[in-house]
Amino acid sequence: MKLIIILLAITLWAATAFGQFSSDDIRLSGYAQAMPVWISADLPEPFERDSFWEYRLQNRLNVEWYISSNLTFNWQMRTRFFAGDLVNDLNDIPELGYADLIDVDDGIVNLSWVIADRDTWLLHYIPDRLNLDWDKDNWKITVGRQRVNWGINTVTNPNDLFNIYSFYDFDYPERPGTDAVRVQHFLDWASRLEFAYSPARDTRNSVVAGMYAFNTRGYDIQLITGYYRHRWTLGGGWAGSINQVGFKGEWMIFTDLEETNESRDSNIIAALSADYMFENNLFLVVEGLYNKDGGRDEFLLLGEPLSADNPSFSRYQITTQIVYPFNPILQGSLAGIYYPDEEAVFISPSISWSVSENTDFNLLSQIFAGSDDSAFSNAGSVVAASLKWHF
Repeated sequence: MKLIIILLAITLWAATAFGQFSSDDIRLSGYAQAMPVWISADLPEPFERDSFWEYRLQNRLNVEWYISSNLTFNWQMRTRFFAGDLVNDLNDIPELGYADLIDVDDGIVNLSWVIADRDTWLLHYIPDRLNLDWDKDNWKITVGRQRVNWGINTVTNPNDLFNIYSFYDFDYPERPGTDAVRVQHFLDWASRLEFAYSPARDTRNSVVAGMYAFNTRGYDIQLITGYYRHRWTLGGGWAGSINQVGFKGEWMIFTDLEETNESRDSNIIAALSADYMFENNLFLVVEGLYNKDGGRDEFLLLGEPLSADNPSFSRYQITTQIVYPFNPILQGSLAGIYYPDEEAVFISPSISWSVSENTDFNLLSQIFAGSDDSAFSNAGSVVAASLKWHF
């Protein structure tokens, strides 16, 4: 407990100091967050309960160092503290501990660090951005851990070959990064060529791809091809509008490069979305997804990383999300996903309140309901509250 108090004190002191720090060469920002989480799930033995309380404290620190007019060093990191029933129960299982689920880094360099691991709590650190960014004339080159964001849709992004994110991950607005080299060449105001390479510890799991992006008749178009974890991939996406309705889409084809006993059929993924802002500022998004592979067999309690070649838990997925600002400091949202082939639904209401200029409160719930044969039969439900102070 003394260690926790010391760490909290250091975090608050550092946040205050950084918030007051001013320099033409270095910019510091971030936030401190407290989040209690209630989880209800029918977990298999040896778990003896079906509901859990978890307590999370998080500090995010973002460092930008402008080394020169063309060169910038970026370092963004997460330090998280976990405690509660789930930590206790997992640590009581000899072959599994909470740290085994948290201490994961898929990058070419393992930068994950469990600072302290006790029976009832865990402290973990990991950087998700750590790179050098060189920018001159029409060229931009980024080397190191970064976010290579090629996705267009709001919910599902099969174009995101390098660091796809999960729509169910409610506690990670920054989204993951990847260890990569990214080269961008801007041809004009709307056209660019990109090349990115993300090596893996197992060379077969590396990703290397190129993209050509341009604008025509009011539509932003991108074409993508490359190597994805020993599969060849081809696809693209677009973003535009029909009258006042936003119209976006992404599609990709993945096929194995060689036939083996573990060969997979070629997978086709397509996601179409429409969005519209009403006169009362209500924002509506509707998306339909087709994933030929049919998704995954099970949705695990703490989530399983998705992949670009299998970005869903069902073959078909229909998503609707509405966001409505009740007033300048209070906003509500409601997301729903229907999985026709799984006979399951996902519902997630949330409300956000800007308590002060630097402090936000959020209350969110995730509810899964499905048949006993669906991938969501043991998914459970979550209620989380968050108080976040930005500096």
